[in-house]
Amino acid sequence: MAEPFRPPPPGRKEPGKSGGAVLRVHFTTEDLLRVRIAERPEPLLEMVLALEMLGRADIPPALAGWQRRLRRTLPPAARPLFQLVSPTGAGPQFLDPPAPGLAAGLDTILATPRAYVRHELRRVCGVDRPVTAWTRDLAELERDAWQVLARSVRAAYGAVIDTSWHTVRAGFHAETTWRSHQLAQHGLLPTLTGLAPGITWRGMTLEAASDRELGVRLAGRGLVLRPSFFWAGPPLFTDRPGEPVTLIYPAPTPLPLLEPQGPDPLTPLLGRTRADVLRRLVRRHSTTTLADGLGISVASASMHAKALREAGLVVTRREGKTAWHQCSGLGLDLLGDRPATV
Repeated sequence: MAEPFRPPPPGRKEPGKSGGAVLRVHFTTEDLLRVRIAERPEPLLEMVLALEMLGRADIPPALAGWQRRLRRTLPPAARPLFQLVSPTGAGPQFLDPPAPGLAAGLDTILATPRAYVRHELRRVCGVDRPVTAWTRDLAELERDAWQVLARSVRAAYGAVIDTSWHTVRAGFHAETTWRSHQLAQHGLLPTLTGLAPGITWRGMTLEAASDRELGVRLAGRGLVLRPSFFWAGPPLFTDRPGEPVTLIYPAPTPLPLLEPQGPDPLTPLLGRTRADVLRRLVRRHSTTTLADGLGISVASASMHAKALREAGLVVTRREGKTAWHQCSGLGLDLLGDRPATV
């Protein structure tokens, strides 16, 4: 007979009150050579982080209106997830696997091995989540409990991700392109310490204020830097079996500020099409893909890219017969917080 699910007693604390708690990420020399920036946003992770933000009392003013709206409009079917997700960011890691969308993500969630489910539920119940009949049934892989979980994930995904994913994706590519530029121009130390206020280096350890004591030894696995457009708390990390360790940091421009705010200042400066070209080039494009994405001719795309290049806003590199275009540092500075068109 299997051992019954007995999580440890929770250590409850008010979210946002760190009380001196610290996140520590221990590097080796090899890890420093393996720091990279995430290539694409993860919708299930953003969904979970959004739900976790709903319980925080230290919400930034830019997110306060969004928090009130989502609390009011979140479907009842999504609410069982609050038994799992914590405002400290301690939700179970089987709930937000890397996946391009809902269908693939749900398949991965529902295939989680029982041992990992129990491990993660013990962990989150040891932080501040309640032990309920439903969480016990999840730990035992009871079919009905997992059907409730699947319905809850679908409902939350529809309310959080389906309504904002285009904006999140555009903001993600603009932020990671800028962060890559910073890494290339200024190096690793200012890039890492600039991810969030109060991040410091102590020896070979990155330290940041946290809601709870957290620590991970990279041991040669390297680190992936991933911005979140919903999470505005202290930095978090994910450490899943068989995957790189990921450091999650709050994007400097959260979701509500990614929405266009008034008239676009680039259009009168550059013209509508040329402004659209510059936004699209926060990601590398060939002349052909640039033209296809904007619905213009290849000759026109080439002409606009040349004009932006001559102004120092775009750089172009040739690989064989293909010309690849991307924003320069000056181009990124001109774009500022405006979302990219992807």
